[in-house]
Amino acid sequence: MCGIAGIVSSENGAVIDRESIHRMCEQIVHRGPDDEGIYAQGSAGLGIRRLSIIDLSGGHQPIHNEDKSVWVVFNGEIYNFLQLRTELEAHGHRFYTHSDTEVIVHLYEELGSDCVKKLRGMFAIAVYDERQRKLLLARDRLGIKPLHYAVSKGRLFFGSEIKAILAGAPELREVDAAGLRQYVDCGYIPEPRTAFKHISKLAPGYLLEFANGQVKTRQYWELPPFSTHEPKSEEECLDELECRLSEAVRIRLIADVPLGALLSGGTDSSIVVALMARASGRSLQTFSIGFDEATFDEAHHARKVAERFGTEHHEFVVRPNIHETLNYLTSVLDEPFGDSSMLPTYFVSRMARQFVTVALSGDGGDELFAGYERYQTQMSHQRFNWLPAWVGGLYRRALFPALPQGTPGRRFLYEISLPWPERALHAPTFQSVLGGKASLLSKDFQGLGKNGGDALQVFREYLRKAGNYDSLSQLLYLDTKTYLPGDILTKVDRMSMATSLEARVPILDHHFVEWVVGLPVHWKMRGPEQKYIFKKLAARVGVPREVLNRPKQGFAMPLVRWIRNELKQDFSRLLLEPRTMERGYFNRQALSTVLEEHVRGRRDHSSKLWRLLALELWHRNFLEVSPGSSGGVKAPDIDFQEAGSGPQKSRSLLPFTATAR
Repeated sequence: MCGIAGIVSSENGAVIDRESIHRMCEQIVHRGPDDEGIYAQGSAGLGIRRLSIIDLSGGHQPIHNEDKSVWVVFNGEIYNFLQLRTELEAHGHRFYTHSDTEVIVHLYEELGSDCVKKLRGMFAIAVYDERQRKLLLARDRLGIKPLHYAVSKGRLFFGSEIKAILAGAPELREVDAAGLRQYVDCGYIPEPRTAFKHISKLAPGYLLEFANGQVKTRQYWELPPFSTHEPKSEEECLDELECRLSEAVRIRLIADVPLGALLSGGTDSSIVVALMARASGRSLQTFSIGFDEATFDEAHHARKVAERFGTEHHEFVVRPNIHETLNYLTSVLDEPFGDSSMLPTYFVSRMARQFVTVALSGDGGDELFAGYERYQTQMSHQRFNWLPAWVGGLYRRALFPALPQGTPGRRFLYEISLPWPERALHAPTFQSVLGGKASLLSKDFQGLGKNGGDALQVFREYLRKAGNYDSLSQLLYLDTKTYLPGDILTKVDRMSMATSLEARVPILDHHFVEWVVGLPVHWKMRGPEQKYIFKKLAARVGVPREVLNRPKQGFAMPLVRWIRNELKQDFSRLLLEPRTMERGYFNRQALSTVLEEHVRGRRDHSSKLWRLLALELWHRNFLEVSPGSSGGVKAPDIDFQEAGSGPQKSRSLLPFTATAR
């Protein structure tokens, strides 16, 4: 696992100096604290910060081919590299390391840019071909690893994180207000936009070629068609499911460093731990998080799973003093990010890093097996499809605006009045709180969402591509293309990498994904039961029954209570003070009303308020500091106190506090 960065110029006689690449790499040391490598020859410069996982002594990057005409820097893991190496050696290629990175450069010699199609893993890759003066960038199929790029003055800049690009090209620090508008809609900024006008994300499953000053992008992988193969029986389906996921887990246990698992106590991470325990020949370490507030505490479920599979389990409790931690995280995030579960993800990653360098997680199961509650809601709303379009339109135009806020059924009727697929698009976005007189946003900021500039337009395009599928498959396709890479995988990557921990996600192995996508939807949702076949697999591999038969929680946070109590003054001060209002994003009167309603307990506006707070703190802690500076905000000091011995460790108390020095 690493961080990469670089510059390639199309100008004749241009020289990229090592110091420029070094400055870019300095911004991503957290992604690779073990080593720095730089290639700088003529018009090209590639940089790498390495977190050593495989071939600790010999895997120094950048890595080259036999005659040093092709160079590569790479962030991620290639799990089929041993098989590829054998094939490439049979074709006469000579290797000088034992790392997975070297197969990429020789595959490029064989296949050119199509080499990425042979790779099984998670990756962000930069290959520079000296003879053709061409740069190839590629990102893995599901978007597990990030990759950003920008073109300025005939030069292409790239980096695992935007801050690396800004260190090489400070002139690109121009905010994209339309991107921020999409953030307010979604809580993240969907590809290809970023928070900066001239910087883009390379989309998952895409590659980019830069030569002669021209940028060309193309898609090399797409989700296969949904519902194409029907198992003969449930037993056959379970056998294949278990076999394929077991292999995906097994190949992710390859590492020359300590390895463990992030265990939430949910179905997905519990299955991963069960399969790890079966495949691993060594003691397995697991890590989980708990809250003082029992409603949000899943730690006891994780504990049961750890006991069942005999893991060495580490657990800590989170307390809600989060001001310093949030200041720190918004100072290192390149963009505003509105998912509050980034906080426990950061802390469980930081705790795990004290014991291991690699941790497997259970991310991806909800998007593959229909685990989110909104899927069930959307399917239940299908019974209203008989409503004539003109009736729904009349309600939205005339009745909905006239009904007072809080009128019973007002919001429900609005949602069922929408035609499919607009009804599907309504749920994942923030749009429902932005319309009418009560909008939290200023008129100018609202206007950026019109004429196709909003996130809904991005979502509409994905649903258009999925238009031949059944309704549930359309939703799964949409979330796999948007919410999964934009929110879930961004959160896991940024929070784990902030602690120099490599997170691996076996459920998103693309071979496994392709097979699951082809299953008909009744294997994923059967009546009211979601993740039907996946829960059957969990029971088969020994996940405790009480863990399976409980409501889904996810990595939830007790935001409602916190904002009404511990964080009340912080929210009011930060969101309503003149410095915030002068940015021109928010409607002060509407925001004051929403804050008052929430604090008094009249309505739950916690997710909205958190999203807006994250936007303002990003402005202060990331944007308003000089490039390359964290603004004096340091990582929180944490005292992990773990007691006990044996397979089950006792709970540690971890307050959400930090000391900036």
